[in-house]
Amino acid sequence: MEIQTIKYDNRIVKYFAFATILWAVIGMLVGLIAALQLAFPEFFNDYLGFRYISFGRIRPLHTNAVIFAFVGNGIFMGIYYSLQRLLKVRMWSDKLSYLNFWGWQFIIVCAVLTLPFGITTSKEYAELEWWIDILIALVWVVFGWNMFATILIRNVKHLYVAIWFYIATFVTVAILHIFNSFELPVSFFKSYSWYAGVQDALVQWWYGHNAVAFFLTTPYLGLMYYFVPKAANRPVYSYRLSIIHFWALIFIYIWAGPHHLLYTSLPDWAQSLGVVFSIMLIAPSWGGMLNGLLTLRGAWDRVRDDVMLKFMVVALTCYGMATFEGPLLSLKSVNMISHFTDWTIAHVHVGGLGWNGMMTFGMIYWLIPRMFKTTLYSRKLANQHFWIATLGIILYAVPMYIAGFMQGLRWQDFNPDGTLVNKDFLEIVIDMKPYYILRSIGGLLYIIGALMLVYNIFKTVKAGSFEANEEVEVAVEKAHPSKGKEYWHRSIEGKPVRFMLISIIVVAIGGLAEIIPTIAVKSNIPTISSVKPYSPLELEGRDIYIREGCNNCHSQMIRPLRFETARYAPTPESGGYTKAGEHVYDHPFLWGSKRTGPDLAREGGLRGNLWHYKHMIDPKALSYGTIMPAYTWLRDDNLNTDLLTKKIEAMQTMGVPYPKGYASKAKADLDEQALKIATDIVENTPKIALNGQNKNAKINELKQKEIIALIAYLQRLGTDIKVKQSK
Repeated sequence: MEIQTIKYDNRIVKYFAFATILWAVIGMLVGLIAALQLAFPEFFNDYLGFRYISFGRIRPLHTNAVIFAFVGNGIFMGIYYSLQRLLKVRMWSDKLSYLNFWGWQFIIVCAVLTLPFGITTSKEYAELEWWIDILIALVWVVFGWNMFATILIRNVKHLYVAIWFYIATFVTVAILHIFNSFELPVSFFKSYSWYAGVQDALVQWWYGHNAVAFFLTTPYLGLMYYFVPKAANRPVYSYRLSIIHFWALIFIYIWAGPHHLLYTSLPDWAQSLGVVFSIMLIAPSWGGMLNGLLTLRGAWDRVRDDVMLKFMVVALTCYGMATFEGPLLSLKSVNMISHFTDWTIAHVHVGGLGWNGMMTFGMIYWLIPRMFKTTLYSRKLANQHFWIATLGIILYAVPMYIAGFMQGLRWQDFNPDGTLVNKDFLEIVIDMKPYYILRSIGGLLYIIGALMLVYNIFKTVKAGSFEANEEVEVAVEKAHPSKGKEYWHRSIEGKPVRFMLISIIVVAIGGLAEIIPTIAVKSNIPTISSVKPYSPLELEGRDIYIREGCNNCHSQMIRPLRFETARYAPTPESGGYTKAGEHVYDHPFLWGSKRTGPDLAREGGLRGNLWHYKHMIDPKALSYGTIMPAYTWLRDDNLNTDLLTKKIEAMQTMGVPYPKGYASKAKADLDEQALKIATDIVENTPKIALNGQNKNAKINELKQKEIIALIAYLQRLGTDIKVKQSK
């Protein structure tokens, strides 16, 4: 063997570590604000509420900040550190490393500067607009290029299991992101999803579920395979279990997305596939968890004293809990209760706070002292952080589980005479307040723990001496002398290009099998003749609905379940449960994933225009105890129709059957419909409320406002199917 001197690049690891800590605090604080808005709406909505921090706008800011800023930087931190040492070589290009870092931070800043302003596509975990999506793809390619080039110049023959997960993460996230982000730009800040309705829902949750799988899970499993053995000073428990874990996980995971759409308008065959593969996920997921925990055999006594191992053990435990619960939630009988409730919120936070958060904190405590050639400033403070964070997870998750169970069961509760016990959705919302308060306390504790880490790391860095280029001597291992027949998997590990191509094939099978038939076979989405395109005013209102993030609290999907139709579509004339053909012109789909407010799929025509106007301006005046914020700016701001022509043309490009040349006539139709709605509101407003204003002047003023467009959209919802049912 040849001995070489290598200089590992620690500076890029330090940059990503500091960015991870910064965005952790910011992302969690945004989440705490969102939680407090639900727990104390009277204060945080009525007195501190304004458009840029309304719940609908900051909820996606929170998810993006935690997933892509906090966890994303944590992934890069761990990979850039471990990859060099596993391959015994410096990263292929320092320039690409720093382009990766600054490019990723720029993307995060772009998210911070767009989402609070309502610049969003509304697709969950993929809310960023088209030009940011392009930037994400480019920076991700830079990362993959640098990683793969480093693999090709490695000083070892075979690739360690952690690197398998890094490769799968790179190729799969690239595929998911690109295919889910097919959008037609209308302007720099506005685009429409190329897919519509059922097809858009399937592609989105194929992406959404697998963003959790291949961004929040597989890279962290790779990091687990590196850092747990390092901290425990033990080899991985089982090499063969690692092989089974890896290939089974990446093959099965990609099929599971449709379990987010059970009882929806998605074809039954696709739902069933999602359920079957979700159940199968238990085996590889728990195989990985056990491989990690069993690596600690003989080292459990060290867990008592080693802070990093404590964080890792809790992280693996939370991973095991979340990956058992995920398949459980895919069972239709369980999903009937859990879907649209806070049970799902508890589930994802066990994974986010427990698995990703605790693993990241453990890595930071392990990395920083080593890179700064010192010891951790305070092990006592780190231990206190561990216990406070663990308590925070419990106080967050348990109330949300209870709230979710209550919501799911009370929505289904019937009286002996067949009527709903809790007919008014708001009754259940009001009863959730104590659980939202406890959730906020749990989140606050978790953030306090993170701030303790900030102080501890700051003092550690101040006391240490940073080693930017860590010089080590390594034994170059280009080839093994043959010692008989090698294990079959060795031939794949030793060929990284072959390994990557096989990974692409394995992860692509499931997506192709589900998406192609749904898009290509028309019988999967039966059309309904009465369903027509949105009017220009309704289209503008729908865009405002998206801008304000209304779909973060309201669903537009009535499932074919008795308690759903009894609540939202109680008569044959109301249209019944939601049909696939209702959404053929919805770019993007807006089915929602959480009901903090009632479903709106059949909202059109149920209430007058004046009711909607008052409800948007002062919801508590009409619905006592509601946690909905007031949208006063919709009353004050004029509707901007500068992009209306381009919007109609974009819809026509995507197959929406507006008449030829309609784009030039759309503004006149918009004005006509706006005048009707404004007139209806003013005519039904008591004279005393007009304060002596001239009615015509009030109508002319009101018809220009954004709130009129939003009312037009709300009044359209479900009316096409109602027309069909009433014939």
